[in-house]
Amino acid sequence: MAEIRKNEPAPGYPPEEGCYLRGNDYSPVAVVVILKWRREKIPQSIEEFVRTGLESGAALSGTLQTENVGLEKVICNIIANPNIRYLIVCGPESPGHLVGDCIRALYENGIDENRRIIGTKAPAPYLFNIPVEWVDRFIEQTNLIDLVNEGSCEIIKDAVWSCYQEKPTRFRGYELSDIGAYEGEAICGKITWKITNPAYAPKDKREQEALEKMQKLIKSLRKGVVDED
Repeated sequence: MAEIRKNEPAPGYPPEEGCYLRGNDYSPVAVVVILKWRREKIPQSIEEFVRTGLESGAALSGTLQTENVGLEKVICNIIANPNIRYLIVCGPESPGHLVGDCIRALYENGIDENRRIIGTKAPAPYLFNIPVEWVDRFIEQTNLIDLVNEGSCEIIKDAVWSCYQEKPTRFRGYELSDIGAYEGEAICGKITWKITNPAYAPKDKREQEALEKMQKLIKSLRKGVVDED
């Protein structure tokens, strides 16, 4: 049997901080647990889901609360590791952000010219802060395993285990196996802004360039150095 191809994650992986645990860098799967509670009110079951994802062998296992900036951070971290080919999304749906519905729609429909995820009922499903190419890469690199509203520790274990198998393995309605690393180069980058409201998004390339210039200036000022160009 041919050896399953694995590649090194990008230097700096994972680029975005967040509420997640890092596991096996060569794992083919990441686990996202939807979070609909405030941080101080997270139930024990959600923490157990995250821990189960890690202990079962996931590359990354953590929570996701928002359908915009939070999802962008997930995308950044996953495309920085070409070994991750599956995204398990589990936990009870968030009635406010509809994170599960948003992710499902992203895989099915992508985004439109305004960076809005097509076909979701989520209130603010905009991915303004990362390049469109990163979104496309995320969709191409990974496959969604949708366990929204039916997650449990045992289901998460079974799903992660199935992703590790050398031969195609049936799990629910999916046929899973470790298909090896994505062939493209790892992409390691952070979100540029934290825009969630379309009213504040750049309207054209000129505005985008102005925002990027301002961000560069702010970054330089924080370091105590201002570029004179």
